[in-house]
Amino acid sequence: MRKNTYLCTMKIANIVLPEHAVMLAPMEDVTDVGFRLQCRHYGADMVYSEFVSADALIRNVNKTMQKLQVLDEERPVVIQIYGKDVASMVEAAQIVEQAHPDILDINFGCPVKKVAGKGAGAGLLQNIPLMLQIARSVVDAVKIPVTCKTRLGWDHEHRIIVDLAEQLQDQGIAALAIHGRTRSQMYTGEADWSLIKAVKQNPRMHIPIIGNGDVTSAQIARQRFEETGVDGILVGRATFGRPWIFKEIKHLLQTGEEMPPMPLSECILALKHQVEESVARIDEYRGILHIRRHLAATPIFKGIPNFRDTRIAMLRAETVSELYAIMDRAVEMIQPNA
Repeated sequence: MRKNTYLCTMKIANIVLPEHAVMLAPMEDVTDVGFRLQCRHYGADMVYSEFVSADALIRNVNKTMQKLQVLDEERPVVIQIYGKDVASMVEAAQIVEQAHPDILDINFGCPVKKVAGKGAGAGLLQNIPLMLQIARSVVDAVKIPVTCKTRLGWDHEHRIIVDLAEQLQDQGIAALAIHGRTRSQMYTGEADWSLIKAVKQNPRMHIPIIGNGDVTSAQIARQRFEETGVDGILVGRATFGRPWIFKEIKHLLQTGEEMPPMPLSECILALKHQVEESVARIDEYRGILHIRRHLAATPIFKGIPNFRDTRIAMLRAETVSELYAIMDRAVEMIQPNA
């Protein structure tokens, strides 16, 4: 793959992104505005909101309405909605449009029981006519670009994505993101990118195709671009405690060389920034709770002796000062003279 000079671009309707765009995947209770801004800071080309329930939007649920917050510094930004019927999805889409995101995305891929089990998200993979009706109705209801995110199919015997992609394109969606697992797989096993490649290589497809699933390093990201030809990649769980993964990926794509490890001091500052933003947005106790998954998953502490004990201590911390003291002691174990 040639070095990315950004002379080529990826276009989603009127939204212009770099060639080989690398984006933050939508994740519930993770991709709030603070984390989106941090990922943009480290090079994410576009960011997605948390999952937004159409029914909760229509009921004007305060916690859900807060998910519609969009800041100019994070653009281009996508707000993603999910629901199980046409009327509520259309009404929710029109509410979202008033928040002025750059793109509206429809979640046809969430596998969790409380979503898919009620017929929304990946549950619509069992009702393709309704899925297509929702897609067309939402496209017709708003003026901003509408995209979709889905999976390979409901289970291994029903991996229908190649035909489904064409059908969704026919409804007017502007781009399609595909997670390389079925609903039945949830998040287990390995993501299968072969069918994502088949969709991209289908000569009847003309909208951008975005791949998702198990992109955990810059090398894997480059490999996925080279092997499948996708227009963009979504990075999800690998961003936990490591928002700088976008910087690592972009460096490899642009230069052909791996980026030197980011200084530990900068990594610690990034994590502390996440803590401070979360606490300022919520409160100290709940803000720390919100950020714990990032602290548990970050790779920067894994080289220290008895990391498990340190990890447990971080997860039990209830104040910022207590948490920072644990983090600083961990840094001293990694770099005794730090």
